[in-house]
Amino acid sequence: MAWDDELFEVLDDLEQQAEAAYDAERGAELADRSRSAYQEVTLASRLVASVGSEVALDLLGVGAASGTLERVGAGWCLLAGPAGEWVVPLPAVTAVRRSSPRSVPEAAWSPVARLGLGAALRGLADVGEECVVHLVDRRRVDGVVQRVGADFVEVRLAAGDAVLVPFAALAAVQSR
Repeated sequence: MAWDDELFEVLDDLEQQAEAAYDAERGAELADRSRSAYQEVTLASRLVASVGSEVALDLLGVGAASGTLERVGAGWCLLAGPAGEWVVPLPAVTAVRRSSPRSVPEAAWSPVARLGLGAALRGLADVGEECVVHLVDRRRVDGVVQRVGADFVEVRLAAGDAVLVPFAALAAVQSR
């Protein structure tokens, strides 16, 4: 073997070592970027990717609710199941099971998905049907959603009295 062949072998070996070191460093960098990018993913964006799927939600003051995730908006979702439809403020969700592993960034949401909790509750008020308003402290208010303010919902009881429920106290509004 000539000295130039040996030199080329040494240089090839060094090049392969350099490529392996680069690949290892690049893999660690990509993993770090992936972890960093995932911190931008919100619960709502994961739920948007799950629309149309069967999911199970654990809710403050209510417990488990499961069904088809029909819609997700800014700070709320709509779950349709055997016990009726549930308008759920996302702050009342304590756990989600069976969701999609994907997410949909907010920039890709439809304009309807950008509507807030008030819009969903106004839809219930327009229908005028009996609802069960579940509170985060496990109490319930049975009545008809009448009007929706900036941060509260007005529920008309069967006796005719009105109860104002702040959004922060809502665990879910269940239509019957």
